[in-house]
Amino acid sequence: MDSAGTESYHIGSAPHRHSQDICQRNGIDITGQRARQFSRKDFERYDKIYALAEDVYEEIQRIGGRDADMSRVDLLLNELSSGSNESVPDPYYGGADGYIFVYELIERSCEAIIAKYK
Repeated sequence: MDSAGTESYHIGSAPHRHSQDICQRNGIDITGQRARQFSRKDFERYDKIYALAEDVYEEIQRIGGRDADMSRVDLLLNELSSGSNESVPDPYYGGADGYIFVYELIERSCEAIIAKYK
C-alpha cells in the first residue's frame, strides 16, 4: 500500500497536521510519511489504484497515457456505492472536523475493500 498525489507542490511534505492527529487518535502513525508524485511506473507496481477525486482520476489517466490499464483504477468511494463516481471531499481548507469526516469515509471504504477481497 502506498499513497501518491498527482500534483508536484507537496512533494516531500509530511501529511497535514489534522491528518496526523486523526490518524494518531486511531492508532495509526503517519508522521514519517512524505508526499510523492504519482508516476507511470505505479501502473506496474500496483494491482489496484484508487483516486480520491474525479480530477485525480483524470490526471492518473493522463499520466498513464494510452497504454495505461484504467480498468485497475477507480474512485475510492465507488467501493461504498458502486458507480456513484463521487469524490472524497477535500478537508484542506477547513478545520479538524472535516478531517474526521474524511477519515471515517476513507476507513469505511477500506473496510469495504477488505471485505471484497477477503
